[in-house]
Parts: sequence; structure tokens; C-alpha cells
Amino acid sequence: MNKLSIEERKQIVAALVEGNSMRAVSRMTGVARNTINKLLVDLGGVCREYQDKAFRNLTCKRIQCDEIWSFVGSKEKNTSNEKKVVGWGDVWTWVAIDADTKLVPSFYVGTRDANAAYYFMHDLASRLENRVQLTTDGHKAYLGAVEDAFGAGIDYAMLIKLYGASPEGEKRYSPAQITGIKKEAITGKPDKKHISTSFVERQNLTMRMSMKRFARLSNGFSKKVENHEHMLGLHYMYYNFARIHQTTRVTPAMEAGICDHVWSLEEIIALLD
Repeated sequence: MNKLSIEERKQIVAALVEGNSMRAVSRMTGVARNTINKLLVDLGGVCREYQDKAFRNLTCKRIQCDEIWSFVGSKEKNTSNEKKVVGWGDVWTWVAIDADTKLVPSFYVGTRDANAAYYFMHDLASRLENRVQLTTDGHKAYLGAVEDAFGAGIDYAMLIKLYGASPEGEKRYSPAQITGIKKEAITGKPDKKHISTSFVERQNLTMRMSMKRFARLSNGFSKKVENHEHMLGLHYMYYNFARIHQTTRVTPAMEAGICDHVWSLEEIIALLD
């Protein structure tokens, strides 16, 4: 790692955050894959630590949450019990986004059960200063988790999608057709016109486009769950602080008042120091 120049580190990070796999980055830069992996582990870790400290006492008004599927090592049905012990199999990334600033203040990597929902919601609640309106999909694990984390101090609603039959011949690659949606208030008085998961679902697309580990039908998937988390840390550091959002014309962190300028890749890499 110490042998890499700032310019080499910059080239590697730029390639990673634009959706290239580790092997592709190695071919593009001529740097050994193990060296790239070490840079990712070190930088991803400090990026997660920095955001954990920076995203506190947030004054968000509307939060949307969702979960996105991926896998580590192999898909769940093809994973042995021995490999499951070390983290292989299906993994879910829980994501929260501020509908106004487009900031992603919290994400969590785990399963898609009540325990994961509990940790995710408590982490989100610890970062918010005021009462917010929260929208999730109809996943039942959210119900108990939101109540435990926020109590009555939230305006919470679910957006439940109603599905029809899957398109003939496209069952593996296309979701079933949506026939309708149901907006259901759970806690408080959520504003119906703001009950939506559109922004967080669009964020899911950004994740799949920006990280090879989330691409479908690809061999760029994560081989270790820890590296999966480190890549997410780097991705959201770049997304929140260095990537100008097309809607707000500034970075999400600037729109949220957390910083006053667009971060360069050199600034992100300097977190290692």
C-alpha cells in the first residue's frame, strides 16, 4: 500500500466507484489485485468511520427506506453450511435516504429478518435530531423495528405494492407486474402525498450501477462479507460527499449542510492519514 502513489490510489478509487470489478481495475491500472483489495479495506473502513461520526443530529424531514439483495461467495441455495458460517450466501443491504437532500445517512448489511431491521432502525434513529416522516415498503420486519426505535415520535407509513402475474418467459429477470399500490399509515399522521419509496428505489439502481458486486449475472460478486461492507463505505462516501446530484446540483452532504464543498478523490484518500 505504501508503494502506491497518490495518483495510483486516485485511479484505483475512481475505477472502483464507477462500477468496475477488482480484476478490471487491476488490468486497467497494472496494480496487483491484492494491493487494490488492501486499499479498499483500509479506505472503506475509514470512510465508514467518518460517515458514522459526521451523520449525527441530522434535521431530515422525510426518510425513505428499502432493502436490496445481493450475495457473497454464492447464492443461498448453492451455499454449504460451512460457507454460511463465514458469511457466504444471500446478503441484504438496508438503505435510508433523505427525500429532500438525497443524503444516505444510514445503511446496514445483514439478513432480511427482524434482527437486521432492529439494528438498522436503531442506527437511523440515533442520527436524527427531530421527528420525521418515514416510508418503507410492506416488509413486516419494519413494523416492530420502527416502533422499538422511534416509539410514537415518528410519522410512519408503508407503501404496499400489489403484484399480478409474472411476464411469460421473463420470470427470472423481470419482476411481476404491479397492479396497484396501497398507502397505509402506521404511526402518527404521515402526509399522504409524501408516502413514497421512489427515491430509495432509484438509489438501489445507483448502487447496482456503481458497484460491480451488486450487478446481476456477473462474476464480480463479493467473496468476503467484510469487503462487501468496505465497498459500501467507499461508495457512500463518494456518493454523499463527492458526487454532484442531478436534482440538487450539489452533493447530498452539501445540501444537508454537513460540508461546504465538493470533495475530491484526493480528500477522500487523505482520510487514510
